[in-house]
Amino acid sequence: MRVSAERGRPLFIFGAVAAAAFALDQGTKILAVAHLDPGSFVPLLGGWLRLTLTHNVGSAFGLIGSGAIPLAASALVCVVVLGYVFRGGLVRAPVRSMPLGLIVGGALGNLLDRVRTGGVFDFIDLRVWPAFNIADAAITIGVGLLAIGLARRR
Repeated sequence: MRVSAERGRPLFIFGAVAAAAFALDQGTKILAVAHLDPGSFVPLLGGWLRLTLTHNVGSAFGLIGSGAIPLAASALVCVVVLGYVFRGGLVRAPVRSMPLGLIVGGALGNLLDRVRTGGVFDFIDLRVWPAFNIADAAITIGVGLLAIGLARRR
């Protein structure tokens, strides 16, 4: 029984992280839409961080165009990662549970928005980078953690 519990732990971590990233993303977007006026901003932390509501129909922080490509890219990321997870990838490399959970949770959050509204709501504005949301941050952090893990293996 101990072996099966150890094998299930990476899957549990993956699922918990994905669910948390998805819930935090959706919750913060609901709050942003309810409390922020499009085009205006709320300065935070001395002004270097602002809350600014935008509806982004593109992808990659608005740097890539709109249309079916962002929707297909989000769906493809989810399918590829879930395929890896359910084919036993996390059993062989449990350290990837958290990064992949962040990526899937973020991708699902943005995918749901694209299906519902044709784009995603962005509201975090660092003033030196296009506005983004929690899903974008989760995906970016997940990819960064994967890259660090892969670099350490070499």
